[in-house]
Amino acid sequence: MRSEVVMPQMGESVTEGTVTAWLKEIGDFVERDEPLFEITTDKVDAEVPSPLAGVLVERLAKVGDTVEINTVVAVLDTEAKPGEVSAASSEAASAPAKAASVSSGAASASSGGTATALATPPSAASSNGVPSREELRRTRSTPLVRRIAQEHGIADLSPIEGSGMSGRVTKADIMAFIESGAHQGTNGSTGPIASRSSQPAQQTRQAPPAPPITLGDRDRYEPLGPQRAAIAEHMTRSRATSAHAHTIHEIDFSAVSKARKRMKGEFEERGVKLTYTAFMVKAVADALRAFPVVNASLDGDQLVYRGDINVGVAVALDASLIVPVVRNVDELSLLGVARSINDLAERARTKRLKPDEVRGGTFTLSNHGIFGPEFGVPIINQPQTAIISTGAIKKRVVVDQKTDAIMVRPTAIFCMSFDHRTIDGATADKFLAHIRQTLEGWE
Repeated sequence: MRSEVVMPQMGESVTEGTVTAWLKEIGDFVERDEPLFEITTDKVDAEVPSPLAGVLVERLAKVGDTVEINTVVAVLDTEAKPGEVSAASSEAASAPAKAASVSSGAASASSGGTATALATPPSAASSNGVPSREELRRTRSTPLVRRIAQEHGIADLSPIEGSGMSGRVTKADIMAFIESGAHQGTNGSTGPIASRSSQPAQQTRQAPPAPPITLGDRDRYEPLGPQRAAIAEHMTRSRATSAHAHTIHEIDFSAVSKARKRMKGEFEERGVKLTYTAFMVKAVADALRAFPVVNASLDGDQLVYRGDINVGVAVALDASLIVPVVRNVDELSLLGVARSINDLAERARTKRLKPDEVRGGTFTLSNHGIFGPEFGVPIINQPQTAIISTGAIKKRVVVDQKTDAIMVRPTAIFCMSFDHRTIDGATADKFLAHIRQTLEGWE
């Protein structure tokens, strides 16, 4: 039985992934949940496990190919035995399948765990029902490529020689095309394409193209890379989507420091490292339960109140960032929260996170205080409506509001960015005050 393996979705905002390595060759037997290939997205560099046990008979994407989520990238024969499929025959059989896979568009996973390609209507230019390479370049480019094309007034991608799978235009392809100046004679226009007047203004608003960069003798270009490019696109889109507003509170960590010192040894005996982040996540979960509007998402003109409290915890990697999700935090003890954070952070750094572990978050906490900053002003992780960044816990001079006594206390500055379309300033202040009261009153 042939079963298809699709590009997984590694987060709500992720629309595509780039294959960075194949870990199995044609004809190799792969166990269920055994790593099959590696990908990179704006959310994660990860190994993708095989959904089933079987022999790898087709690889429909090459290393370096960027494909949309749910697109078929490999085929397994779940009834074949190891060594029954030869590499030569499988590669030959996969040649026509590669074109079919790309031209059919995205695939959807069936209830049995396999995926079926969805056929797209053939264009008028396709005499045999199979889209031409020119049509593939127009219709199978990534959202990032289409945005870059729009910003530079390029309506037709067919003149661009795509280096991706079946002629797909990649970001590197369109940037090279733009730098060559060839687009100046395309479409009869050199400026941004006008937006359709029938679309809402907030959806069609485009930032003006950046002015051209003049290179000096010692300057050089370096590809942004798919992960960083996707992060840039997501952050820009978030700024354009949400009405970002901010509130900042200073929080006394004296009580938390004492509790951590008291419980640290007990946690270590259970193999769990107790960090300040665990206390923060637990306090955030309590506040989200008290203020459900902060645990919501805006869908058109309706507010979706999330039943689960799933807190994403940002983890810094060598050259990027990933946000694994601690699920149902309000139902976990402090030990459970600490154990989950330790496990997710460790597997994030070793690229062993699963797709479900980087999606489904309802709120995000970014504790970059470990790097020493006083505080940061974060950008909301769509489609969430708020995010908190925490600065370094430092000894600071504070004044007791009751006795006017001056003392030195360990404090941290919390900055909350919230979507003012759905959350009022007073609500945001009360939410952050709830977190402050929980942490300052920890027993």
